[in-house]
Amino acid sequence: MNKDSLIQLFQSVLPMSTSKAEQLVEKYKTKKISRNEYLLKEGAICNESHFIEEGITRSYTYDLEGNEVTTAFYSKKMFSSDLVSFFKRTPSKEYIQALTDCETWYLTYEDMQTNFHTFPEFREFGRLNIINHYSTLKQRMLSMLQETAEQRYSNLINSNPEVLQNAPLKHIASYLGITDTSLSRIRKEFVKK
Repeated sequence: MNKDSLIQLFQSVLPMSTSKAEQLVEKYKTKKISRNEYLLKEGAICNESHFIEEGITRSYTYDLEGNEVTTAFYSKKMFSSDLVSFFKRTPSKEYIQALTDCETWYLTYEDMQTNFHTFPEFREFGRLNIINHYSTLKQRMLSMLQETAEQRYSNLINSNPEVLQNAPLKHIASYLGITDTSLSRIRKEFVKK
């Protein structure tokens, strides 16, 4: 694995020279994660921020009735971590699990802090990245309130089609806030279109 996709991500978020981007990604290390392996478990402090080179992960938690609820999917060229736990150094309230075999670039909390203090560009990249994550979270929250299940399904197909090919239907249904039966009905309707 080479760091080209990671370098390209830095340059797409914050225009900079290739040599500067190479400096910023220098501390990232590779990790292979097997299908079903956990990157993070509830109660642990998130110590690594993973950039997914290949594969898909998901974050999930349990509702008050003990039902597993998928809160996010992370696929190729996305970061997978619990930002609140990572930055605030608090125990996570979610699990992050690999849905497929994954290859990631990861940065530890300590190395990220070093980069923040060493490179102004890394601080700016981090700020823009957190804004993007916040925007995604806000859009998801509003979609759960303002869109139909069909619209949420359509958005998922358009924004992250890999999830539909690799995630079990029960995880997709819980992410969309619907039952497995409703998801089956929606999928059949989409096939007819």
